[in-house]
Amino acid sequence: MKLPPTSVHLFCRVIDNYGDIGVCWRLARQLVHEHALNVTLWVDDLLSFQILCRDIDPTLHFQHIFGVAVKHWLDAFVQIPVIETADVVIEAFGCRLPKSYIAAMAVRVPVPVWLNLEYLSAETWIEGCHTMQSVHPSLPLIKYFFFPGFSNKTGGVLVERDLPAQRKKFQNDPKAIADFFDKLELNVPPNTAVISLFCYPSAPVENLFRALISGSRKVICIVPEGVAHEAVSTFLQQSARAGLAATQGVLTVHVLPFISQPEYDKLLWACDLNFVRGEDSFVRAQWAARPFIWHIYPQDEFAHMRKLDVFLDRYLVGVPDDAAKLQADIWHAWNGEEEDRRMFGSAWLAFRDALPKLEEHASLWADQLLQNGDLATNLLQFVRKIG
Repeated sequence: MKLPPTSVHLFCRVIDNYGDIGVCWRLARQLVHEHALNVTLWVDDLLSFQILCRDIDPTLHFQHIFGVAVKHWLDAFVQIPVIETADVVIEAFGCRLPKSYIAAMAVRVPVPVWLNLEYLSAETWIEGCHTMQSVHPSLPLIKYFFFPGFSNKTGGVLVERDLPAQRKKFQNDPKAIADFFDKLELNVPPNTAVISLFCYPSAPVENLFRALISGSRKVICIVPEGVAHEAVSTFLQQSARAGLAATQGVLTVHVLPFISQPEYDKLLWACDLNFVRGEDSFVRAQWAARPFIWHIYPQDEFAHMRKLDVFLDRYLVGVPDDAAKLQADIWHAWNGEEEDRRMFGSAWLAFRDALPKLEEHASLWADQLLQNGDLATNLLQFVRKIG
């Protein structure tokens, strides 16, 4: 590619949660707003997309949202009479492009730069595989594997250019935080801890609620509608839905409707502690510079626990040993087997006392991540290098 790229096609299949489309939607917007590219986002599940972006109309096959062309990725892709490709084609998370689209790429002049955007990992092996190429067996095409990660030998992670400054300004403005809670119809009395909770169904939420109830400080726990539905419904003593809240002891649980990604970022910034899951909210919690507890996507035979420990080993560098152990203990109690989960209450009591040290480290970690650059810019720099 002799000239800088001007167009990007980004393909996303929504598997069983919102992480895939969450990452792709952030990347698409950033490529448009910060790099002035023409971006088309192909998505197979517009209903799930609408939960994250209320402006999406799931009945339309084509629409423009925030400068991004959004197209419904139908199985009948082959029926499209003329397929226009782009300078850069991104296959998110191994979603596999339609054969007809690949054929159109092969006859385009010049051929597109074809990238497979991989899942985020802290494992060191990805550094050797980052930007590795795979030659198509029968067509004049090369696919490159682009790995997000936490070192300068990877693609980095997604972060908008002005996000750190916006976050710091917001967190240093008590009125902005109070106005944000008012907008969400949340009454937050003085000296109240605020926790956001986003997890998979397997999380020991009942144990968390019991631990919070037994504390001495008032706590508001904010839960998106549909998350931990059974445990939240039991606490509320009615089926959980957006707008409902209930209080037991010092704990108030408030059910929130799903909010837009920029609003969710602010929620993470405003809370004292964030429970997050998967990839997208996991990364945004790190940019929030607040202590967080990650619910990693569960895998068979608890293979996910190794990935969790690899990240902890990287993340906790520089944290005093006592605080580092307490963070590891609470993450294991949140993610581990039944025996680990039964220890959540005792792990929580110790972890709670370490929060001031962990908050200081969370801010330092966010600054450290910036040194790796941002994923969108790193991706485009690679495209120009190989073009």
